[in-house]
This record gives sequence, structure tokens and C-alpha cells, in this order.
Amino acid sequence: MAVFDLPLSELETYRGRNPRPDDFDAFWEEALRELEATDPQVELVPNTSIRAEHAECFDLWFTGVGGARIYAKYVRPRRREGRCPAVLQFHGYSVNSGDWQWKLGWAGEGFCVAAMDCRGQGGRSEDPGGVRGTTLRGHIIRGLDDPDPRRLMYRQIFLDTAQLARVVAGFEEVDPERMGATGGSQGGALTLACAALAPQIRRAAPVYPFLCDYQRVWEMDLAEAAYEELKYFFRQFDPRHEREEAVFTKLGYIDCQHLAPRIRAEVLLFTALMDRICPPSTQFAAYNKITAPKRMVRYPDFGHEMLPGADDLTFDFMRGL
Repeated sequence: MAVFDLPLSELETYRGRNPRPDDFDAFWEEALRELEATDPQVELVPNTSIRAEHAECFDLWFTGVGGARIYAKYVRPRRREGRCPAVLQFHGYSVNSGDWQWKLGWAGEGFCVAAMDCRGQGGRSEDPGGVRGTTLRGHIIRGLDDPDPRRLMYRQIFLDTAQLARVVAGFEEVDPERMGATGGSQGGALTLACAALAPQIRRAAPVYPFLCDYQRVWEMDLAEAAYEELKYFFRQFDPRHEREEAVFTKLGYIDCQHLAPRIRAEVLLFTALMDRICPPSTQFAAYNKITAPKRMVRYPDFGHEMLPGADDLTFDFMRGL
């Protein structure tokens, strides 16, 4: 295969470049305490816009940290014998949870499915704001100029994934011991974050995860497309890179490679070795720090695109819950 990143032998041992804040563990323990104190105020409303013989569809609303009302599509089998396994789905950057039809196949196999809209992106979840400084064009840098790292946008979104896991685990039709999570790109990052922050997750299938090893992306001159806001931030607000170390250190709070050691779920990670949106080395940085049972599926000739067979492998993997 052609090589634009590190050779495969180096990728297999690569441990990341982005700094890890000294108080990283305390930061996330405090965040989880805030989440624990947040009443989810769950609302489950039947959705009649689509009808399926074998499934029931609901609009699910819950409250995340900071008071945001978060939306998810929730589907459950119409006929159930005992409690069902559940899968959480997370979408790519800036879009939404997608059509109902994408969830119905899971329900046909006896799964409950919850697909979350990320706050402030292309779906229905609220973004109450509240940070100081620019929000510019994207969520990576949102809160980066606020003195308090707890204002980082992705801190709140990561916590939303854990709140969703708690909410779904509490439904009477769901077996809380048989829960999984999956998604691609941003959804892959949120899958890692959810598995790290929600012990309910027993299997995780991230696809080319975003939000890993920001400094590596910058040094590869690949701060384009999904990561382009890093370039805009430096050009507009730190053109001489006088704050470069502090910026990347603060981004370390929301770097999935640093959350990866917390994961206890079994992981099936998909990576494309020609991915110039989420470079392979950034994904390996997270994968190599996972100590739970794990396996990586590699696509040598593919970039940030549909990976043939990945959905089927994920489906089969989750059937083992």
C-alpha cells in the first residue's frame, strides 16, 4: 500500500503526541459527579411518522449537563421475550442521527436502539451555549479561550453519551448488562468516550474515530476538513503560536486517546490506512492505549469513506452481547 502516515510497524506501537493534562483524571471524575447530579428528566414520546410491523419508534428527550435537552431516536422490538440487548448509535460531525429505517434492522434482531443527536449540530438537541470567547466555526475549539476547561464543548457532548447510556440502561425492556455503542468518525470518537465514561457499555465498535491526538493532526499539516478549525483558531487568535503548548494541553482534556485507558468494554475498531481526515496514527494512539480486549480491522486502500463489510461485522459483533 502507499504510505502517507507512519509505517504500519510504527503505527502498532505509536502512543500519541498530544499532551495529557496533569489533572486529567480528576477533571473527568468531577465531570461524572456533575452528571450524576443531573436529573435526566426523561421524556419518551411515540413517533408516528414511520410505522413498522416489528418495531416501536419513539422520540427520546433527556437533560444533559448545563441543562441542555438532548434528543435521540429510540426503537424497540414490538414483541419481546424478556429484556433486550441495546445499541447506542453516534453520528458524524455536524450531521444527525439519520433516518429511522437505519435502526429497524437492529430491532428485527431483538435489539433496542438509541441514536443521539449531538447538541448544537444537525439534529434536534439543544446547545445552550455559555462560553466566553469565540466559538468560531466548530465544536473542537468551543470553550478553548474560556479559562475554565469545563466549558469545552466536547466535555458536554462526551457526558451526553454517558447520560444516554444511563437512561437507556434504566428502561425496563433493556438488559443493562448487554449494551453496546457504535459510530463512525465523530461517532467513533463518541463511541470511545461513551465506553470510557459509561460502565454499562460492554461492546464498542468505533469506525475511524475523530477527536484523537490533535497535535499529531496539526504536525501532519492535515488540519483541514473536520479539523480545519484548529488552523482557523491559530491563524485568528494565536498567529505566532505563543500559546501552542497551552492550547494543545487544554485540548488534551477532550482527546479520546487519553480516555482510552478507562475503557473496559470489548472493542472492535475499524481503521482506513489512507484516511487523510482522521489520520491512522491518531486512531492508533487511542487504540494502543486500550487495555480491554480489542481487535482492529484494517482497510489498507481506503480513506474516510464507506468501509465495505464494516456494518455487517459490527452487527455480528453486537449479536454477541
